[in-house]
Amino acid sequence: MKTRLTRFRLLGVAACAVLMLVACGKGEIEQQTQQTQQAGKCGELKMAVNPWVGYEASAYVVGYLAQTKLGCKVTYKNLKEDVSWQGFGTNEVDVVIEDWGHPDLEKKFFAGSGDGSAVDFGPTGNVGIIGWYVPGWLAEAHPDITDWQNLNKYASEFATSESGGKGQFLGSDPSYVQFDEAIVSNLKLNFKVVFSGGEAATITAFQQAEKNRKPLIGYFWEPQYIHAELKLVKVKLPAYKDGCQGDPAKVACDYPETPLKKVVSTKWSKSDSTAVALVKKFQWTNADQNLVAKYITVDKLSAEAAAKKWVEANPDKVAAWLG
Repeated sequence: MKTRLTRFRLLGVAACAVLMLVACGKGEIEQQTQQTQQAGKCGELKMAVNPWVGYEASAYVVGYLAQTKLGCKVTYKNLKEDVSWQGFGTNEVDVVIEDWGHPDLEKKFFAGSGDGSAVDFGPTGNVGIIGWYVPGWLAEAHPDITDWQNLNKYASEFATSESGGKGQFLGSDPSYVQFDEAIVSNLKLNFKVVFSGGEAATITAFQQAEKNRKPLIGYFWEPQYIHAELKLVKVKLPAYKDGCQGDPAKVACDYPETPLKKVVSTKWSKSDSTAVALVKKFQWTNADQNLVAKYITVDKLSAEAAAKKWVEANPDKVAAWLG
């Protein structure tokens, strides 16, 4: 009897030991798996966020996928365009997810003419259209106002306390790709460029101009979600031709339609980060971007929540990026 009890006790202890080892092993495996998933092969992804909501939409969709699917530690840095490019050489920025065309920065940072710290990483799929716009009601009331050659006839109607007796042309953020002061001067238009300071202020100005039937002409662009809510009509400027913006001081032509692209750190592009392939494959449409921008601005979702909502609704596109 004593021998049998001893045997049972030994068997019980052995069983407990096995269970403890299994539990321990399972815990360690789960912990290691979690750590591997969190660290992944991605490491840190340093994403510049330039100051317009369309860019923010692209950045956070890519960042959300990098974090949740690839285990990246994503750092978002709110920077203007030229400052973002300077970060490539100092390892402070890995990705500029939406570039609207900066020949001056390419000359400075691309290989060949510059220090080689930046590299073109292909199209985003978006097409950027910059131009001069007026509210829809104004174009309907004065159809000829959409031709630059008739603008001086209406200049006094655009005058404000800030335009010094001339018509006011509303610029946006002066750090954007823009030649408005040169265009006004070289086309001999009786206007003064007054910068709003940024996207939000420009949108508000156009909304108020529509609501109050107040004349307004200014710099605007596509893709931009507001076009779905507010009718803006593009003013015809002298047609863009290759080289017409070569000298910023002599620009007297319209802006080109620009296939937007991704620009990344050359050093990062050659790393083994799993996010490299994601950024390389990322492409979507103006409608995709406008929808996420609407989630952020109109629906008041956080950028992360807006990205999550779009990602969950578009599994096929996401699968193509993740490969």
